[in-house]
Amino acid sequence: MAVRNRSNPGVTASDAERMCPHRLVLEHVTSRWGVLVLVELLERPYRFSELRRAVGRYGRDVSEKMLTQTLQTLERDGMVHRDAHPVIPPRVDYSLTDLGREAAEQVRALTRWTQDRLGHVEEARRAYDEARDLRSRAS
Repeated sequence: MAVRNRSNPGVTASDAERMCPHRLVLEHVTSRWGVLVLVELLERPYRFSELRRAVGRYGRDVSEKMLTQTLQTLERDGMVHRDAHPVIPPRVDYSLTDLGREAAEQVRALTRWTQDRLGHVEEARRAYDEARDLRSRAS
């Protein structure tokens, strides 16, 4: 069964990988939950429920399904290591691989830049919206 690409339902994931593999990796790393998972795992390894709570501290709760999908995607891309311990109850730890650490540091730099420059972005948005409103009224 072919897995469909969420951003383009008519294209399978394997088609998307062949067409533009760089973009697909970038999409995984910069996805809504991918960014938060990578940044959190930079700090330390997490168990699933701990990671879910940590990601939720950013103001949006991630569902178990979405976190599982995000972790599986990042694991497949070689960025996350899943360590399942043979104990009862089951224990699974998630950590970054060297490749994942590299990506996470880049993403963290972008998140810091965003935090530092948010005021400038908001100011630019206000100016744009005001100018657009003036143009709308003039026509």
